[in-house]
Amino acid sequence: MRFRATVENVPIFFRIIQAVEKLQKKCIIKFTENEMHIICNDDANEGGIQVWSVVKVDSVFTNYRIQSNADNKITVSLSTEALLSALRSSSSSASSSSIAAAILPTYDADELVIKLAKKNDQAVLSFEMFGVSRTGRKVRVAHDVRIDVMRPTEVEKLREPRCPDPDVHVLLPPLQKLRTIVERLRPLSDVLALRANNSGKLQIAINTDTVKLETQWVGCANPPMGRVQADEDENAEVLDQAEKPDPEKMFSVHLSIRSFLKFLNSHVVSTTTMACICQKHCAILYVYIGEVADAGGVLTFYIPTVIDDDD
Repeated sequence: MRFRATVENVPIFFRIIQAVEKLQKKCIIKFTENEMHIICNDDANEGGIQVWSVVKVDSVFTNYRIQSNADNKITVSLSTEALLSALRSSSSSASSSSIAAAILPTYDADELVIKLAKKNDQAVLSFEMFGVSRTGRKVRVAHDVRIDVMRPTEVEKLREPRCPDPDVHVLLPPLQKLRTIVERLRPLSDVLALRANNSGKLQIAINTDTVKLETQWVGCANPPMGRVQADEDENAEVLDQAEKPDPEKMFSVHLSIRSFLKFLNSHVVSTTTMACICQKHCAILYVYIGEVADAGGVLTFYIPTVIDDDD
């Protein structure tokens, strides 16, 4: 198998892995001809939170070449910390990166190449950076990340969580602002309630024996989603004749605050984030890379409910 590509958008790649690294020590990356999938699905992960992300190849890479006997797909397992370290030490290859000035300041990097290689019989993802030193000399810096190449039979077992159709979809406020609020709630409770309705109302609340707090937003957008919208179109006449669901009805799910904060680390990536609430089952959170209409990919977070008798 062969894989080689130029990392054109280092800051975006770095921020995606930065968000994932806060969640899990290892991740799975599946390279295909058109997409890169980054998966965190370890059962041992605190709170049961999972990430299944899809990133368009052309939003991160150029000169992208992949070849394998498994339909030109290569799936690897690797350390998120090691991958983040490799991207951090390569981040000066992007002049727009805010990290660049502090990392390896003795040269200007022009190109970052990632390729599949083997070093001492160990498979690695090799990051090679090419640039020019301050004195005009050509510079090459290499950083290898150990990987385990997964067999096709192992890859076939990878499955996204199965969830019921969401009761409500709502666009979230900026994640950085949400994070500030949730961090203040963390010392007060281990669980928060995420609530929303189909009239643009969103609530985050905690309810314990000693404190009850609620933060509310109004005027949030309720975008339609895929199959739900198709079902609504098909059944439009039936809905006109029957009683329509109350748009003011609130749907809720109780989440681990620790898990929700881990999701909120994706504020480094997010421009638009949509929450889907499956009442008393889970929250599905879509973090778009770029604007929704022309997104370079999406990180999908699944956070299971915490069994809680309080509403």
